[in-house]
Amino acid sequence: MGDFAAIEPGTDLSGYARQLIRMHGALIGGSRSTLRPRPLVGRSWSRALDAGLAPDHTNARSVLGFDEVEIRRRTSVLADVADDMRNVIFGVGDDSNMLLVVADAEGVVLWRHGSTRVRRQADTLGFQEGTRWSEAAVGTNGIGTAITEATPVQLFSAEHFERNQHPWYCTGAPVHDPRAGDLLGIIDISGPALSLHPAVTALVATSARLAETQLWRHHEDRLERLRTSAGPVMAASTGPALVVDDDGWVAHAVGVAPVRRIPVPRTGKAVSVPGLGMCVAEQIVDGWLVRPEAGGLTVRVELALTDPPTVAVQGSGSGWRSAVSVRHAEILVLLHLSGRLGMTVTQLSQALHGDPDHEVAVRAEISRLRRILGSVLASRPYRLADGVELSVSYGDAEGLAGSDFIRRVAGPDVRAFAMAGGPGLPDEM
Repeated sequence: MGDFAAIEPGTDLSGYARQLIRMHGALIGGSRSTLRPRPLVGRSWSRALDAGLAPDHTNARSVLGFDEVEIRRRTSVLADVADDMRNVIFGVGDDSNMLLVVADAEGVVLWRHGSTRVRRQADTLGFQEGTRWSEAAVGTNGIGTAITEATPVQLFSAEHFERNQHPWYCTGAPVHDPRAGDLLGIIDISGPALSLHPAVTALVATSARLAETQLWRHHEDRLERLRTSAGPVMAASTGPALVVDDDGWVAHAVGVAPVRRIPVPRTGKAVSVPGLGMCVAEQIVDGWLVRPEAGGLTVRVELALTDPPTVAVQGSGSGWRSAVSVRHAEILVLLHLSGRLGMTVTQLSQALHGDPDHEVAVRAEISRLRRILGSVLASRPYRLADGVELSVSYGDAEGLAGSDFIRRVAGPDVRAFAMAGGPGLPDEM
């Protein structure tokens, strides 16, 4: 995690706090100061000012109700390790001057641990369960700024944006899902500014690493339980098959090359498995049994460029139909025209937006399209998965009127384009 400390060993905390308070008053007020904020702090102050937050008083706090907080606690992956983090921190620290806070990925405080005295002091700031401590709501702070900057953060005294937080320090570190890397939340240690010890940064960093290690262990334990419970089902199954959890992580595989994860299975929608092609998923206790259908499974997708565009999917003896956005229709047309060669994310960005700079937007649209269709799209490059047949019904011109891409590819005569079956990919791709 690197060194993210706000102070150095031997720092005169009282004197340094006075310097920071003078700097804060000067710079926030539009004057000059010989002392400059650290780059991370300066960026955060700028964002707070741009958001219209006031430094001189407590900005309005967004507070969730008790029931909503309880739901977030029950559904948070961090619930599995919250006690472990508390034991680590208060096993080596003095809870009379330290407050441990665990927040979710939106900055909502889910758990607090510490002495009654320090919790009461935190209450005066609205630093309590259910309060959203995002940077946009509260300004520079160890939770919201760690989320925004995607890095561990320590703030001392007047490095906080709000003046009423100047008597505090805070040290926050992100905790990520060790399986997929998603942000799960923030672990934060806060307390009176003049009690800050240089070892706090190491304590927070160690706790975050421990949390991620424990989460991985819990994940492996769940897969082992699933593997055991699915034993009779796998013994009765013939041919290649996998047992996976609700997130697609593989607990057991027979007759297929090892793979750690497959796309998330869903009832009634085919799933693409490397080495097996399109498979069907059957829900079992605590997971899914995934296997090819006898004789091979072909998923047929028909895209109708009507207004709105629709897709009809037929496979595994069942079918369904759904509307899709114009953008999703454009992506399907591009992949249809590209054939088995597929397209890179850069090529898709160029075709859809006219430049290669929209790769993040393209990936987001592909992700949303997969939630609708299931895993009919393969990656690297993006293409139709093995066992998927896509046909396109170009419909009438009115259904295509909202698509810049179709106009670029087809030109003004959409009906002629449809009759010709499409002109192939545009030259710039």
